[in-house]
Amino acid sequence: MDLEVSVGEELEVKFIHRRDLIDSDLCDRIRGHFETLLSGLVADAGRRVRDVSLLTVDERARFAAWNAPVAAEPFEPVHQRIAALAAAFAGRPAVVDGGSGAGALGFATLDRRANALAHRLVAAGVGPEVRVGVALPRGPAMIVALLAVLKAGGAYVPLDAAYPRDRLAYLIEDAAIALLLTDGSLAGRLPVPDGLPSLLLDRLPAEEAAAPPAAAVLPGTLAYVIYTSGSTGLPKGVAVAHGPLAMHCRAIGALYAMSPRDCELHFMSFAFDGAHERWLTALTHGSRLLVRDDSLWTPEQTYEAMHRHGVTVAAFPPVYLQQLAEHARRELAERGTAPPPVRVYCFGGDAVGDAAFELAKAALRPEHIINGYGPTETVVTPLIWKAGREDRCGGAYAPIGLRVGDRSTHVLDGDLNPVPLGVAGELYLGGSGLARGYLNRPGLTAERFVADPFSADGGRLYRTGDLVRQRVDGVI
Repeated sequence: MDLEVSVGEELEVKFIHRRDLIDSDLCDRIRGHFETLLSGLVADAGRRVRDVSLLTVDERARFAAWNAPVAAEPFEPVHQRIAALAAAFAGRPAVVDGGSGAGALGFATLDRRANALAHRLVAAGVGPEVRVGVALPRGPAMIVALLAVLKAGGAYVPLDAAYPRDRLAYLIEDAAIALLLTDGSLAGRLPVPDGLPSLLLDRLPAEEAAAPPAAAVLPGTLAYVIYTSGSTGLPKGVAVAHGPLAMHCRAIGALYAMSPRDCELHFMSFAFDGAHERWLTALTHGSRLLVRDDSLWTPEQTYEAMHRHGVTVAAFPPVYLQQLAEHARRELAERGTAPPPVRVYCFGGDAVGDAAFELAKAALRPEHIINGYGPTETVVTPLIWKAGREDRCGGAYAPIGLRVGDRSTHVLDGDLNPVPLGVAGELYLGGSGLARGYLNRPGLTAERFVADPFSADGGRLYRTGDLVRQRVDGVI
């Protein structure tokens, strides 16, 4: 017998004796990795062990299948998709003010008001690559303003007026915004630098326009700039273009099965990129959007509002979702009140433990619970785990799932080599769902957005810095 056969038989005996303690599939994978390593060394005895891949033929085939190209669809900017739905749906409700309880803004009215404001913005000099700060109370006016900036061809920079003045001053300066959209209730609280023009939207005459300005955007045209939290230094502006944004909203809408029958509760702050996935995905699929006001609703208020408005989709921070589930359990026990008819709950931003996930599933009874994962640099949620009623976490925490849309996922070692299934490595994300980079920070962009060694056409990968492992079913 030669060396490969002898060692193979020895390994086989050892693994057979341990099958009572180790999963048999894991044993088979480890044996396959050893056999691949030994075969590589026999083929070239002069190679260093670290240079010999452990990946089996089966793993390579799986990785290729999980990262297979997604069929390209014609580019349609999100604001043009909303305009097409406005023409089709006319008076169907689009945006409902969850604070005042005022009547809903219909799709056609939303579109016409955004058109009128877009004409004003163009007249003020807004166009491609021009950044517009938006600091408004949460409500329909915020949606009109954001949509108008896109229609004018510009890029919006959402500003949360509740932030400290020094942070707001830094964001306004760093983003080099050319125009500020706000209203009379907030203007005095904002550190507006001398010479920065502002429009107070609540003091403008009510206007509507049938057509938007002639402002064409390309897939690479800037759509928005969202700032990171700054927990590891100064906040960084992440520049997202129209092409990745449109692709992402289209793919997320399909995964959520969004339709005109849905009503989504918009709960997150507009300072976070997740908020923009949610309002754009809802409206580009004809869904109704219930927008929370600036007060942070208690679980009791949220529960009542979801019942009253027939909410079917809602996204919350994990801790808040757990509080909502605890309230739902009390309501059922004390009053016999069934949970609202929400078919999809989404959480993201923090790890969710198995116990919290099971509580939400049992108390809120949705069709699906979705865990969304993603750095701002990868356009909101490049990975999601969509769990049905029978699904379990399969570990201490909920997994972060599978790729969304035209993206690639790679779990790599320090030399950018793929690691075997089940082995921890750093998560790298590629495909067309990446931000352009950091605003005015080419050095940092080059450090975090690296050349994709798996791409034949000069693609990029974003190195997340997160350690993950990939299961045999592809879930990360």
